[in-house]
Amino acid sequence: MIYELRVYRCVPNRMPALLKRFETATLRIWEKHGIRQAGFWTTMIGESNQDLTYLLAWESLAEREKKWSAFVSDRDWIAARDASEMDGPIVATLSSSILQPTSFSSVR
Repeated sequence: MIYELRVYRCVPNRMPALLKRFETATLRIWEKHGIRQAGFWTTMIGESNQDLTYLLAWESLAEREKKWSAFVSDRDWIAARDASEMDGPIVATLSSSILQPTSFSSVR
């Protein structure tokens, strides 16, 4: 198992729109494509309280490529993204890292 760590830095005052998009659309579309989330967090204390951090669980890089490509081209996702950004952009920056657990990690 590998994990993808994604951190979205929101445009100021747009975190509610991002959270709503995940709750009402993104997670449902991920489920359709077999994308597994391993957790979501907002930042209470840290560099920015405008960050949404989450983990995705993948069996392999090939699985990630196949499922993520299908997700980003899904018409329901494109419509949900566009509708959520009618009042302007939500995400200012995005970072993504692929993580591999160590031999002593409690998460495998």
